[in-house]
Amino acid sequence: MLLPIGRDNHRIRATPAIVYLLLLANVGVFFIELLAGESFIAGYAVVPYEITHGVDLMRPVFVHGLGLIPQAPGPTPIYLTLITAMFMHGGLLHLAGNMLYLWIFGGEIETAFGHLRFLVFYLLCGITASFAQIWADPASLIPSLGASGAIAGVLGAYLLLFPLNLIRVLLPVGWVLVPVRLPALVCIGFWIVFQFFDEFMAITEHNAQTSNGGIAYLAHIGGFITGMLLAGFFRRDEPTKYFSNDESHSSSSLGE
Repeated sequence: MLLPIGRDNHRIRATPAIVYLLLLANVGVFFIELLAGESFIAGYAVVPYEITHGVDLMRPVFVHGLGLIPQAPGPTPIYLTLITAMFMHGGLLHLAGNMLYLWIFGGEIETAFGHLRFLVFYLLCGITASFAQIWADPASLIPSLGASGAIAGVLGAYLLLFPLNLIRVLLPVGWVLVPVRLPALVCIGFWIVFQFFDEFMAITEHNAQTSNGGIAYLAHIGGFITGMLLAGFFRRDEPTKYFSNDESHSSSSLGE
């Protein structure tokens, strides 16, 4: 996998306030998860069955082949889990990976859209991503959570608006990670191809819920496509007005 670590030759002039708030919100909710435990996660994650049937499952449910699936009381109405799940994560690495992508790619999209437009865009991509996963198995009792679908939408918009912007990535060469600069078209393109490939493998194995290691790749794909479709509508002006390409700042790291 290519691991992005920063942008190159394009500094954001405006402060991406919504990106910062989203980072804080995701980290804050993760600490709530650690304190509240499994019941909070089970109650506020998205469960496809709950969304398609409009019910809130209060107790753990036994699923043949998977065992006991935790369930707990959630928000009222239960459809609010489509938003709450967007700020929850299954572990520290899950959180760190999502926040890294949001930090690197989110700022330019927010500046191109404007603060409020970006927030609406982000939420729409996340909700659409959840529906993509629900569409695959409307009766599933397995909770899903994470900002991945919304961030996939950000990547889709970035690919459409800034395909030639250079992204600093770590490229695995054997056992060594080599820092290189690649166009966003290559970096994000590699990412989405991986999502399609893994989802295809899950479908061909006829076990999409477990063969992909619990990762909702279909949600990633749904969010990404939504981001590309909405990017033109949400962009407020030509993005080049809001960025500089000063070579003296070409070594910006971690999205600075």
